[in-house]
Amino acid sequence: MADVIVYSTPLCQPCEQLKSYLRDKGVEFTAKDLMMDEDAAEFIDDKNIRTSPVLQVGDALLHGVELEPDNIDRLLGL
Repeated sequence: MADVIVYSTPLCQPCEQLKSYLRDKGVEFTAKDLMMDEDAAEFIDDKNIRTSPVLQVGDALLHGVELEPDNIDRLLGL
């Protein structure tokens, strides 16, 4: 499976829900805090994404309304 990264911010309930969903599915991921990780924040900003969380699987990014279970599962090949 491609690398899975969750870009999140502190005290973000949707961010925690996404991480919990991935854990429940047994998906290993790296969490990057957009408030603390300057490179991660710049990467997301360069993609013109202004919401969190953002799910990256390989080169694909899901965010906002795209973060539905069916889309997540499809992207992860589940």
